[in-house]
This record gives sequence, C-alpha cells and structure tokens, in this order.
Amino acid sequence: MQLSVVIPLYNEATVVDALLSRTLAALDSFCPDFELIVVDDGSSDMTLPSLLAYQQADPRIRVIELSRNFGHQAAFTAGLEHARGQFIAMMDGDLQDPPEVLGAMYERLASGQCDVASGKRTERHGNKAKNGMTNIFHFLFQRLAGLRGMENAGNFCMMNRDALYALLSLDERVRYLPGLRAFIGFRQEYVEYARDARFDGTAKMSLFKLLTLATDAIFSFSRTPVRLCLTIGLVGALVFFIAGIYVLIAKGFGFAIPGWSSTLLSIYFLGSIQLVFLGVVGEYVYRIYKESQRRPHYFIRKIHELPE
Repeated sequence: MQLSVVIPLYNEATVVDALLSRTLAALDSFCPDFELIVVDDGSSDMTLPSLLAYQQADPRIRVIELSRNFGHQAAFTAGLEHARGQFIAMMDGDLQDPPEVLGAMYERLASGQCDVASGKRTERHGNKAKNGMTNIFHFLFQRLAGLRGMENAGNFCMMNRDALYALLSLDERVRYLPGLRAFIGFRQEYVEYARDARFDGTAKMSLFKLLTLATDAIFSFSRTPVRLCLTIGLVGALVFFIAGIYVLIAKGFGFAIPGWSSTLLSIYFLGSIQLVFLGVVGEYVYRIYKESQRRPHYFIRKIHELPE
C-alpha cells in the first residue's frame, strides 16, 4: 500500500458524496495504490449509511466506526493507527482542505525531499471572526510552545511511516496533533494553499470546543502560563511592598483613612492574584489527572472493509 488518507467525520451526511468523489478523483490522478480511511466519530445522522453505500462501489474505502463521539483528535488517532500505507495523509472532512493539494505533498515525500509535508494556509475563506481568532491562536501557540514554522498549519498534512511511528509513540491523552507533529522533528516542509469555506452544513467545532482545543495545545506544550503566574506574583509582591511603605508613611503623617488601606489592599490584591493562579494551576492539574487515568483514546465498534 503506497498511500493512506485518514478523514474523520461527525454528522457530515450532506458532505459525504462531494468529499469522497473529489478525494478519490484527486488520489487517482497521482497514486492509484491507496486506501481511504474514513473514521465515523459516532455520527447520529446518515453519515455512516452514506459511507457504506459509497464503499460498495469502491473497496479502497475503509470505514472505522467508533463506539461514540470521542472527538476530532481521537478520531484522527484511530485512523492513523490503522493506516497501512507507506505515506499517510490527514485531512478534515468538510472540504475546507482541498484534496487536490495532496498531490503536491505526495510529490515531496516520494522524491525524498522531506518526511512530513504540512499544509500552510495563505488565506482563509468563510467566517472572518472565527478565522481571525484562529490566526491569533496560531501566532500565540507558535511563540509560547517554541515550535517554529507552524503558523497557520493545522491537521492537513502527509508524512512517511517513520514519522508516523514517532507520532504514534507519543501516547498523550490530551492531544493536539499539529503540535505533536511539529514536536517529533524529522525533515518538515510546508505546502501553501488557500483554505476554502465549508462545503455544506454547519461547523462541528463550536467556539467552546475550539477554545478547549486551544487551551489543550497551549497547556500541553508550554510552561509559559505558570511562569507568567510567577512573574505576576513577584511583580505583585513588589507593588504590595511599595504600597505598604506608602500606607505606613500615610499613617505616620496622619492623612490615611483609618482601616481603609489595609483592608482594600489585602482583599483586592491577594484575592484576585490567588484566583488567577489557582485557575492556571488547575488547568495543569486537570491535564495531569487526565494523563494518570490512562484511558484509551477511543473504542471501535466495527471496521467496515471489503476485499479488494
């Protein structure tokens, strides 16, 4: 098997036909020896029946049916762990990542130019507010995590089997695959493309889910939030020390309001700083708890595949 393409889907019945027809046509144009692994992440609509109907016409489609909705990163992991190709591609299922770009990625890997070829978005179509927030996240994550060259690079990529083995060896429960992909190193290059708007339907990643993924990424790869707490604490202690000197001088010269200074300084300063610090530390403790549970990333209900 030369190429495996992994696509997770969750309630994308209206996209299935266009997604599969475009992807199969694109793959046939440069690599006829491939498998298309579609992971159904616990869909409740007609996504799974549509996939199985399409599979009857093309046995190169493999459908992995998860037992419930485990999330985007877990669904990708399931597909990657069952991929058999020499080269393995990851692609979202809403056609925002054009499958025609896979050919350029394949060319770079097959020629030995690199081990990982990631899609880098030069422009985005669709919701401008959401795109703006995504750009801000990529800017912050690249600098906080210290992983250079990742700006505007998401899940869309292709890697060789050596890079895949390295990626799958990172058995973290709180997963952000683009960050893990950058962390493993190897020879990485980027293929620029314009990210399209959604083909149909509504985005399955709500604002809350996107924020959760962003915090998972930052807290998993950076100690900057904890160091920021330490810095703020030291600066706050200095400010409190200076304010304390002012209070003593004010009391000595008799122009301080009795009881006001000590009460206000202690309540507002110490209370707010402690709450911020507890929140940041709590984020790290929660992720430590998730890692200590050692639960599987996903459970498979059934793998649907036909003999070629």
